[in-house]
Amino acid sequence: MSLLDTPQRTAGTATPAPAVAPLRIGPHTSTTPVVLAPMAGITNSAFRRLCREHGQGFYVSEMVTSRALVERSAESMRLVTFDADEQPRSLQLYGVDPVTVAAAVRMVVDEDLADHVDLNFGCPVPKVTRKGGGAALPWKGGLFRSIVAGAVREASKAGIPVTVKMRKGVDDDHLTYLDAGRAAEAEGVAAVALHGRTAAQHYSGQADWEAIARLKDAVTTIPVLGNGDVWSAEDALELVRRTGCDGVVVGRGCLGRPWLFADLEAGFAGRPERHRPGLDVVTATIRRHAELLCEHFGDELRGCRDVRKHVAWYFKGYAVGGDLRARLALVDTLDALDELIATMDLTQPYPGAAAEGSRGRAGSPQRVALPEGWLEDRELSGAALEVVRQAELAVSGG
Repeated sequence: MSLLDTPQRTAGTATPAPAVAPLRIGPHTSTTPVVLAPMAGITNSAFRRLCREHGQGFYVSEMVTSRALVERSAESMRLVTFDADEQPRSLQLYGVDPVTVAAAVRMVVDEDLADHVDLNFGCPVPKVTRKGGGAALPWKGGLFRSIVAGAVREASKAGIPVTVKMRKGVDDDHLTYLDAGRAAEAEGVAAVALHGRTAAQHYSGQADWEAIARLKDAVTTIPVLGNGDVWSAEDALELVRRTGCDGVVVGRGCLGRPWLFADLEAGFAGRPERHRPGLDVVTATIRRHAELLCEHFGDELRGCRDVRKHVAWYFKGYAVGGDLRARLALVDTLDALDELIATMDLTQPYPGAAAEGSRGRAGSPQRVALPEGWLEDRELSGAALEVVRQAELAVSGG
């Protein structure tokens, strides 16, 4: 039973749902056209299970580095674990070398590690972009196309669909999303997803939904998914209405709110109910999350340490004092968590707007860390080529 099968489920304002078909990614279909975005340190199997308990969709793993997977680093092998009932098993891979990415996908096929492979071309963090990866990579059009083509070739041997997640480009002067979208479509990917920000924006400012609409106009034979500033079911419905995209990708909007997937399911089905949980439901959910993390890591201390990062997200807007929040952020056992929850006023109702809106760090625009000479031309050569070569020698473990 879902934690949200409780009296805290209340009706919201009815909003007519746009006519959206079920989302099909290769042989896999979800009636609710929603994808959980990969988030490092967040979308492990415990969090994915918690989200799946609330609604339909595609739930993607944390990003795994192709080289580390091929070399079977312990951390990468942990990242590619899925629950027995998790279908489809969606795995995100990152890499900068076509041969290594193809080898990783071949390993996925040969060892039946996943049912769907997503390629990361959207990560904006410096440790990735300075190696020419993530959101920096599509600027090198030939390299991008080679990576996608190799992954599709290997995955097609087992009928596994490959998708691409990307950003608009490096910055406003170096946009790549239309070229990359068309190239990915031509190489046979099953869907493309666009985060409507550049790498330079990170998560600051507003997502450019008009760019998603332009990509939808340019890519016509496969689903186009929109990502960015989806904080509620109403945001998701409006994104689809304004852009014509085939579904939405949700990242930061579900932090501390796994019930968002229930709202999305209801919204896309045209139903008005929305979840407005009181503190009793919130505490039951974080307790469930902690329990799942302990099972995932096989270690109660590690599981409790991992749930600490979620405390602020879960209690956003609720009257939970600073001292109690600090103590929650130090829990090391499930019993300790239970003791702190027992001190709360669990009759506290949903706080309204204070619990809504953005969550997670937005940051501010910044210069993108890139290999020397990366933006001088669209082909991979010179110093940039050597950086990519060296990047594949480093094993990051995902």
